Amino acid sequence: MSTPQTAPEISAEAAAVAIRKARGAMARYRFMAVLTGVMLLILCVEMGIKYGLGALTDVDGVMQYIAWVPFAHGWIYVAYLVTVADLWSKMRWGFGRLVTMVLAGVVPVMSFVLEKKIHGEADAKLVALEKRYLA
Repeated sequence: MSTPQTAPEISAEAAAVAIRKARGAMARYRFMAVLTGVMLLILCVEMGIKYGLGALTDVDGVMQYIAWVPFAHGWIYVAYLVTVADLWSKMRWGFGRLVTMVLAGVVPVMSFVLEKKIHGEADAKLVALEKRYLA
């Protein structure tokens, strides 16, 4: 027969440090989620010009000015993945949440919607931890 495990008690100082780090990770995630979403929308416009208008007319003049967009989005998405992994590990969420957050960077507008939801849930969890350990 196994005995029920209880969460180990930590000091208020350790809890304050962990909460501060989680809030920092959340702020970085929020910034990168918005930036990734904006870049993804710009990428969609770039692809529309390249493949949509490009089939109808010559767009080489315009493409020379926006050819950087796919590369920029790719590197911004990599930075977004780092912030996702950081927040996910600090908040100790499940694997499904990680997959959803990763996919939000490649589905147009999803990063904006998910960022709002993630922020609300993370903030509520952190406020509850502050009340428990720092009150």
